[in-house]
Amino acid sequence: MAEFVRVDSSTSSHTMDKSITLPPDEIFRNLENAKRFAIDIGGSLTKLAYYSTVQHKVAKVRSFDHTSKEATNDNLYEISVQEEVTARLHFIKFENAYIETCLDFIKDHLVNTDTKVIKATGGGAHKFKELIERKLGLKVDKEDEMTCLIKGCNFVLRNIPHEAFVFAKHTESEYRFQTTQPDIFPYLLVNIGSGVSIVKVESEDKFERIGGSSIGGGTFWGLGALLTKTKRFDELLQLASKGQHTSVDMLVKDIYGGSYGSLGLTGDLIASSFGKSATADKEFSKEDMAKSLLHMISNDIGQLACLYAKMHNLSRVYFGGFFIRGHPVTMHTITYSINFFTKGEVQALFLRHEGYLGAIGAFLKGAEEDNPNQYSWGENYAGSSGLMSVSPDMNPMQRARSGTFDMLEMDRLERKLVNLPLLQDASSYIPDTVDLIEDAPAREYWLFCFEEALDGVVKRAVASQPDMPEAAERAEKFRQKYRHKLQTLRHQPFAYGSLTVRSLLDTREHCLNEFNFPDPYCKIKQQENDMALKYYQKAVKALDGLSWEQRQFALVRGVLAGNVFDWGAKAVSDVLESDPEFGFEQAKRQLEERPWLVDSYDQWFERLKGPPHKCALFFVDNSGVDIILGVMPFVRELLSRGTEVVLASNSSPALNDVTNGELQILTESIAAMDPVIQSSLEEDRLILVQSGSSSPCLDLSRLDKVLAMVVRERNIDLVIIEGMGRAIHTNYYAMLSCESLKMAVIKNSWLADRLGGKLFSVVFKYEVPITDHLSAALTP
Repeated sequence: MAEFVRVDSSTSSHTMDKSITLPPDEIFRNLENAKRFAIDIGGSLTKLAYYSTVQHKVAKVRSFDHTSKEATNDNLYEISVQEEVTARLHFIKFENAYIETCLDFIKDHLVNTDTKVIKATGGGAHKFKELIERKLGLKVDKEDEMTCLIKGCNFVLRNIPHEAFVFAKHTESEYRFQTTQPDIFPYLLVNIGSGVSIVKVESEDKFERIGGSSIGGGTFWGLGALLTKTKRFDELLQLASKGQHTSVDMLVKDIYGGSYGSLGLTGDLIASSFGKSATADKEFSKEDMAKSLLHMISNDIGQLACLYAKMHNLSRVYFGGFFIRGHPVTMHTITYSINFFTKGEVQALFLRHEGYLGAIGAFLKGAEEDNPNQYSWGENYAGSSGLMSVSPDMNPMQRARSGTFDMLEMDRLERKLVNLPLLQDASSYIPDTVDLIEDAPAREYWLFCFEEALDGVVKRAVASQPDMPEAAERAEKFRQKYRHKLQTLRHQPFAYGSLTVRSLLDTREHCLNEFNFPDPYCKIKQQENDMALKYYQKAVKALDGLSWEQRQFALVRGVLAGNVFDWGAKAVSDVLESDPEFGFEQAKRQLEERPWLVDSYDQWFERLKGPPHKCALFFVDNSGVDIILGVMPFVRELLSRGTEVVLASNSSPALNDVTNGELQILTESIAAMDPVIQSSLEEDRLILVQSGSSSPCLDLSRLDKVLAMVVRERNIDLVIIEGMGRAIHTNYYAMLSCESLKMAVIKNSWLADRLGGKLFSVVFKYEVPITDHLSAALTP
């Protein structure tokens, strides 16, 4: 622990007004491997950006050579935990009062940087230039503020799926996150600092300032200080949140006694800001004056933004800058203004990380030789602060800390992620079935569910590394961190953007990786894969002995029974823990009898009587019985019909899901037993591709670019999505431009009840796109 204490500076008038104790390794992480710094210094906040390399453990699989005489191991493959280095971007936001102490800490812990320059932007870049150069020994290279702002905005919109949100005060979920469209351009950025700049952004490098105003955040602050004698911006907003503007503003009804119908003006509309102060012989409260001033400034900015949006035919308008800063009171007044002037045609959009835009842009300017835009990046939930409420009643201790320091971390992904080309409308695609911000009962249930499962995950994490004595200590740190994340989300469901079962699972995976548990279920997967392979030939022989009609139904039941073997479902893991003999046949008996909860089997069976599909894309789920005894026989039948098959599996581990590395080895082993699989591999009719995902769920808007290329080249006309995470928690409502089949067994009693079923109810959803229906109807 290090203590940040009061510092007096001869070079700066900014001094710390309080002492705080913070663990700096949680804030300035991986400084020893840092390089390429950038800094954005505003009037009161400093945003620091740096690039670092992070060493972490990854689980790799390698096939055993069973051909040699010395081979004694019965396992199909071995698991090794290796060190891997990846790139990470760090963004830290803190008050200018702490800048000198932070620079001292950075200097003391800066080890391996090879850069001699720090990119700087913002109004304070010149003011603090000498201090930065003296403290860090780096030359300050100033970048254009607006260019940095736009670059940063483009970056977060491209890489953080739920970056933008609509603010709706007085509703169950005030923060309504928007799905980022595949093409983020064009848009209008209204940056409200001291004044207002309105920028039209048309592409990555094409933008222009099309307007602005001198009446902005500085006006609110300056006039507010004169009116209320309150010098701090946040305190001024706090006053405004408690005020009644109608005490100061003259309304339409104050002039006309009611509404002005012929002009469509309601009685409660402001006719004159501060109008009553000219005639009323009384003192006005600070709160009321601050509220009136806030409305006046916000309405002026809102009207300007609407006029420019209409002039340039733009529907996406993002608001940012010091004036916004995530304050509900400013977001509400801007939203109200935009809704009023456009009658709801234009939405006021805010950005979860708008405070970092300048720092991100400055960093990108300094890192252009590394081509950061050629990669996809993902937010690391384990190392990022959440969006905090500034409501005075909301979690005051956490708010005080977040007001001092705030962090965002972005990890570079191994592959470029893109949309699945088969999405019917990529701009309206929403992966998640239930929004836990909107659905309070579901939110409370799932938060409880993940908390209850923590002990089991910790146990698995320790068991996956039996030769590492410190594993138990790391597992306990994981437990504490993930539990803290869950507690934050209970108080502030909007903290990390949209809250869904998928985001809860992904956050857990990020926290496990943070403490070097890359694959807690690796041993279980290995055992189950080895066991299931021994029964493969017997299962295929039994299927081949059935009539064609019987076999089609048996194949579907096999996929569903295989999907029961999911260690991510507590009801199943409890059974597997207590009964190691629980097997494929027992799982079949657990399945719901037809008619299933969602049952399109008859339509699917009729389709099978028609011509074979050209190529099927199959998103697979679990290791062991699921992939080997459930999926592979189903795939074998498709191949026998003349359909090519692309198997898409996770790029990295998540729960007991099969990874691409494991699937390669399993498929080769099956091919050695099965001529159909063998010939299909040789003829390139069965191919295995990484999905780009490291999650138990599936986001079809963030898939490996190579997979998207294969989809186009192979003319995929059938997509199969298997599993509760991929087909129910996500993609249940996904609309595709080709035929699709969604199969899952519900292994959660609460969810089953929610859907009108019971434990082990079956979802078998075969869908044909509407266009296919129309073309069929029009065919003579």
